[in-house]
Amino acid sequence: MGRNSRSSFVYPEHSRRVVRRSNPVTFIFCCIFLVIIFSGCAKRRIANIDSKGTTIICFGDSITYGYGAKPGEDYPTALAKLVKAPVINSGIDGDTTTEALLRFKADALDRDPFLVIIEFGGNDFLRKTPMEVTLSNMRQMIEQAQASGAMVALVDISAGLFLRDYRIAFKKLADEKNTIFIPQILNKIVTNPSLKSDFLHPNGEGYKLVARRIYCAVEPYLRKDILLSRNQ
Repeated sequence: MGRNSRSSFVYPEHSRRVVRRSNPVTFIFCCIFLVIIFSGCAKRRIANIDSKGTTIICFGDSITYGYGAKPGEDYPTALAKLVKAPVINSGIDGDTTTEALLRFKADALDRDPFLVIIEFGGNDFLRKTPMEVTLSNMRQMIEQAQASGAMVALVDISAGLFLRDYRIAFKKLADEKNTIFIPQILNKIVTNPSLKSDFLHPNGEGYKLVARRIYCAVEPYLRKDILLSRNQ
């Protein structure tokens, strides 16, 4: 795959409507997703819940970049419409965690992050990067983001048995570092031809589903009124 980048602001469409009222399907989806995440346990304690940043940074590889979809159909664009706050797509197609760590400061930390959503693993798997290297790189990104004052969400791209070992390892890392954990964002996408553009990557409709899953996981921590006031 090529190494393209969509590292730019995605500005949401402003509206008086509240997402939960104007879109009951999204609200119901969020409720179900949150029940799955929080079932049987207390709400996760997240580091930097009082983050002072102004932007949401989507930092990742081709899944974040939006490979397989038309421009404007990537998940950060769809997420911006849900959160109604500035979202930056800082995804690069083909990125590994080793390459991402080198650009983390410029593409994430220097952009006044309120929340950094980190999504990697697929290219590490394809290039046979040792798991301990992947986890070390991810841990460094999390620690740097938290040291800057930002919250962090760790995204897992596994689906069922596919990349299950990464899911287990990422969940443990998220628990260790007090980050939001978003599991299996590609579940029922990689097995549904109508939601993907190739064997792995979603299409425009698939990325909308990815955005809803991410939104449902991060929404309890967003404090959208504060984000909006900081960006006025």
